[in-house]
Amino acid sequence: MNKLGIFVGSVYGGAEELAETLAAKLTSVPVEIFFDSTLDDFMAYDADTVLVITSTTGQGEIPENLLPLYVALKDQFPLLPKQRYGVISLGDSSYGEDRFCGAGRQFDALLSELNSQSVQPRLDIDAGVHFEPLEVADAWFSQFVATAEQAAA
Repeated sequence: MNKLGIFVGSVYGGAEELAETLAAKLTSVPVEIFFDSTLDDFMAYDADTVLVITSTTGQGEIPENLLPLYVALKDQFPLLPKQRYGVISLGDSSYGEDRFCGAGRQFDALLSELNSQSVQPRLDIDAGVHFEPLEVADAWFSQFVATAEQAAA
């Protein structure tokens, strides 16, 4: 892994805070965090590694600041076979299973359709169980980084 782009979808700041905390832990490669990303931002990682960290809104929807990127990827449909990715999805299971972590599920499915290579299974964090998402995300992120670095070697 030569660089990592973290693309964040957030409404109340929880996903932003998680992204910043995780990015600070990675010192071996350059990390850039995108809160209002464009397709060009994302395509700069077409041969490297991306991490999508997103909360879920309303009926399982993608937050407004990440939705334009999702729509652009869906519309342009750039195949990304050299890209590696991971998804951390924040949600609340009390809203129902079909809505729980819906934004992350949608991004995971789209990146798979674009032939991007999943580094490891999506992490769904339930706010009803884990008030502090870092408790769960920390170990997952360490494994994600190790696996992405091995894949890039």
